[in-house]
Amino acid sequence: GIVPVLGMLKDHTNAQFKGLMEITAVDVPSRPYRFELVYCLLSHHYNARCIVKSYTDELTPVDSVTALFKSADFGEREVWDMFGIYFSGHPDLRRILTDYGFEGHPFRKDFPLTGYTEVRYDNELGRVVYEPVEVAQEFRSSRWTHRGNFSRIIGKFPNICWRQPRRRLHRKVKPDEKK
Repeated sequence: GIVPVLGMLKDHTNAQFKGLMEITAVDVPSRPYRFELVYCLLSHHYNARCIVKSYTDELTPVDSVTALFKSADFGEREVWDMFGIYFSGHPDLRRILTDYGFEGHPFRKDFPLTGYTEVRYDNELGRVVYEPVEVAQEFRSSRWTHRGNFSRIIGKFPNICWRQPRRRLHRKVKPDEKK
C-alpha cells in the first residue's frame, strides 16, 4: 500500500518529507493498471523533493493518505473528480471541480471531447438547463497532422518561403583576426 511508504518517508529521520505538495494522476488506457498516481513530497529539512508513483485500475480503491497529510484532502478529491479513482477511508470524497450532476470523469482518455451534456441558462425557465450535446458535424483530423499532406499544402502557397531558418554558427575569432 501507499500509506506505509509515505509514512516512512514522512517520519524517517533521514527523509523527513513532511510536506505533500501535490497529488495527480495519469491515464494510460493501454496498461492493465491504467492509472498512475503521482505523489509529490517535499522535505524542508533536506531541501529535497521526492516523487512517489503508484498504479491502480478503475475498480481497485486506493488507501487515502489524509491521515498522514492534511493537504491530501483536496488533492484526492480532485483526482476522484477528474479521473474517478476511489480513495478508501477519505473523510469527504465528493466532486470538487465539476457540478454534482456531472456524468463521467473528464480527464480519462475514454471521455468524449464534447462531453455528454451541455449547460446553458434558460431565461424563460429562469434556471440552468442540461441538454444532450448536438454536434453540427463530425470531428475530422486536421490536414496539418498528417506528414504526407505537407507537400500538398506547400504547393498551394508558392510565394511563402518554407525553408527553415539557418542556424548561425559562431566561430572563435583570434585576437589578430578581423571580424
